[in-house]
Amino acid sequence: GFCTNLLLAQTPKHILAQTNNNTEIRCELSKEHAGVYWFRWSQERQNFEFLIFSNLLGKATYGTNIMQDKFSVHGVSSHTSSSLHIRHLHASDNGTYYCSVSQSSQLLLGSGTQLGVVDVLPLPLKTTQAPRSKKPVRCVTKSKAAGKKGACSPLVWVPLAASVLVLLLSLVPIAHRLHRLRRRLWLRAHRQ
Repeated sequence: GFCTNLLLAQTPKHILAQTNNNTEIRCELSKEHAGVYWFRWSQERQNFEFLIFSNLLGKATYGTNIMQDKFSVHGVSSHTSSSLHIRHLHASDNGTYYCSVSQSSQLLLGSGTQLGVVDVLPLPLKTTQAPRSKKPVRCVTKSKAAGKKGACSPLVWVPLAASVLVLLLSLVPIAHRLHRLRRRLWLRAHRQ
């Protein structure tokens, strides 16, 4: 079965890539092994799919219906790391990718890398600075703040703090769902 307390480290944890581009997922191999397996969990299709196995000589074995020109594995012979290269990304490549090695009749599983493929990458947020005034800026006192909504006013920072709190709370169900997904994967692989 899967040995959950000895996870292999994968980097990065999340990838957001554009359609038709290529990407790479790295897996650290601190344990002795005979080769590396790569799997993909698809949330949409609710299945765990075997992609490719690469032995120490670099010979690859592909899963059913897996295009050989799409996936390749590099670095297995070094015994220290393995990289899964994915070419010509499409929406069907969305999912969580796991590396795995077999050791002493146990299958060690990677920590997982979530890949999202989009047609257009979101633009990075630009930080804009207001032009500096030569006049000294001073804070409006409480007596004057009644009719003004200045930078020191609670009318500005209270809604801002509340929206940040709501955003953080909305991440809790996502983290819970990912935990349940990893548990389901473990149970499914354990039964097989």
